Amino acid sequence: MSGLRRRLQEAADELVRSGAERGLQIAVYRHGEQVADVVAGTADPRTGRPVTPGTPFHAFSAGKGLTAALVHVLAERGALGYDTPIAEIWPEFAAHGKGAATVRDALTHATGVPGLPADVTPEDLCDWGRMCALVAGARPWWEPGSGTGYHSYTFGYVVGEVVRRVTGMPVSRAFAQEVAGPLKVADELFLGVPPAELGRLARLEDVPGYAEPPDGSPALAVAPRGVQPTAAFGNRPDVLSAAIPAAGQFTARAAARMYAALLGPVDGVRLISPERLRELSTPVVDDVDRVFGNRAVLSNGYAVGRLGTDPGDTPTVFGWAGSGGSYACADTATGVTFALAKNRLAPDFTTAQTIGAIVAEAT
Repeated sequence: MSGLRRRLQEAADELVRSGAERGLQIAVYRHGEQVADVVAGTADPRTGRPVTPGTPFHAFSAGKGLTAALVHVLAERGALGYDTPIAEIWPEFAAHGKGAATVRDALTHATGVPGLPADVTPEDLCDWGRMCALVAGARPWWEPGSGTGYHSYTFGYVVGEVVRRVTGMPVSRAFAQEVAGPLKVADELFLGVPPAELGRLARLEDVPGYAEPPDGSPALAVAPRGVQPTAAFGNRPDVLSAAIPAAGQFTARAAARMYAALLGPVDGVRLISPERLRELSTPVVDDVDRVFGNRAVLSNGYAVGRLGTDPGDTPTVFGWAGSGGSYACADTATGVTFALAKNRLAPDFTTAQTIGAIVAEAT
């Protein structure tokens, strides 16, 4: 695997040298062992602080993979079931005909409530009670369970409130206790960073021309203008510290470690059973996304297929990507997990696809 490390370091250094990236981390695990942990570039261009393996990055929606993992750990314990109606756990969610929506529907973006009001603010997103009341009181865009459509922010509040109700603790604390803590990465894997730790994070920047969606774009229905995933939004201390579990913060090595512990034991810690892994990684949705119109192939909480490939060509890979370009995934066939964290927000996933291809070829 030393050849893989060398190839990844060369690729990372070239991405920074060319100006395509400012700072990034790449980590790979295979069969529970870390085989690569590569860094390059600058975490904060204002100070010149370099990226280190322990620098956390705000990874936007790549954090959905963390939130989903927490649900599976709780399901493993019997704290919830995939086919349990959300309203049995959270009665207010039944409003406007959503009573039959299940935890599985929440994991597969099928509860029918992907939208947010156009005037929603970052301060609103940081107010857990306000957002949960808003989502619970929303009218579904379609009959829950009858189709999928990307729940950009609402995924986190629906799943996170289910977690809060069954554990009795905020989702950020539940994640630290049930996932990050046992894996000994509680200082590198977060659903909301403690304020005292914020100075460690990489500072985000937008690629020049990182365009906001035009008026009328479906993206604005699920992530309105005031909460678009820009650097200005993702650098806000209140956003970074709040539980907004449709997003998360991680180091690449911690994210790759978490995915590895879904596949099997890592230093003696295994998050879920082999049977649960099949439940987690097997596709349950292959449909047209009702928000964006793209093909959506989803397992319970994850996108199936390596980023940039046809899901039919890489059906054993599951993971999630985040706006700006961060990504983490696992491959049940090879036992390989891979994570990329970066602070230069781009409108595409070229870097993640390039690095993912190198990892797949070498492993």
